[in-house]
Amino acid sequence: MFSQARNSIIALTIFIGLQAGLTGCTSWFSGDFQDPEVHLVKVDVIKAKLLEQQFSLRFRVVNPNGFELPIRGLSYDIELNGIPLTEGESSEWINVPAHGRREFEVPVRTNLWRHLKGVVKALEDTDKPISYRLRGKVKTGVLFGRNVHLQRNGEIIPSDYIPE
Repeated sequence: MFSQARNSIIALTIFIGLQAGLTGCTSWFSGDFQDPEVHLVKVDVIKAKLLEQQFSLRFRVVNPNGFELPIRGLSYDIELNGIPLTEGESSEWINVPAHGRREFEVPVRTNLWRHLKGVVKALEDTDKPISYRLRGKVKTGVLFGRNVHLQRNGEIIPSDYIPE
């Protein structure tokens, strides 16, 4: 009898805990959820050697919702002039405050050796723009989440990054 009462108390405690945890998620189910804005704000070159290149991508997440938004990671792929530059995942967790913003960095490693011919050709004319495409998926939420897809296209001009 004591065991049955203890099991009932444990079940009730778990139920109350789940209820308390899910009350913050009601916006996810009621349709009040708005996708966050995700922006690539900066690309830093860390190392650029012949066989390996290291970059740091800085992203900004803007939360338009009235509740804190947990971000559980980002998967991405990047192309330059249609040449696959890199793909990967970041599993960094951050919380974006209600109606706020937060930035985070994603380290990226590449090996352009197999694409060297195409990259060299693209860099022959340093004033000619090189197109890039970033595709990604941001994972939001903890227990019940959504994936927010992003795609950015643009151009860079190599001469803007060559020191004088």
